[in-house]
Amino acid sequence: MSDQAKVRRHAERVKELVASVVRTQIKDPRLGMLTITDARLTADLREATVFYTVLGDSAAQAGTAAALDSAKGMVRSTVGKALGLRHSPTIAFVLDEVHDHVQHIDELLEAAREADAEVQRRAAGARFAGDTQPYRLESDVDSDDGADAGPGAADAAESMEGRR
Repeated sequence: MSDQAKVRRHAERVKELVASVVRTQIKDPRLGMLTITDARLTADLREATVFYTVLGDSAAQAGTAAALDSAKGMVRSTVGKALGLRHSPTIAFVLDEVHDHVQHIDELLEAAREADAEVQRRAAGARFAGDTQPYRLESDVDSDDGADAGPGAADAAESMEGRR
């Protein structure tokens, strides 16, 4: 088991090295506008996962993925030499879809704002249903003779009088 701080330092170094290799050494024409966003290493420093984003459509993403896959060996050897570890970590490239998730969340928030505006618009002219005071007050019970109440109302009134 390695120290977590050491793993984080190595992961940051892997990120920088891969970005440098992609910028200077990979000459594949399929490589699009690429940004290395993150790199993660396992605790034993044997496997590295490198996250990247690509500017463009799905064809540009597929081309960039193929270019990175073909250059994986060169990237691994460069990273292994620079890190000075006994074993060079295997490199796995993963398309980072954060931008797509952010765009989807923005769309959901915009729909929620529109729905809230619609609710506010409808509520602007609304009135409460029922009376302003929906509950009986004690003064109403005293003045009520029970004539308009249903059967058993007189018994209820008498039991109320007994409780006082």
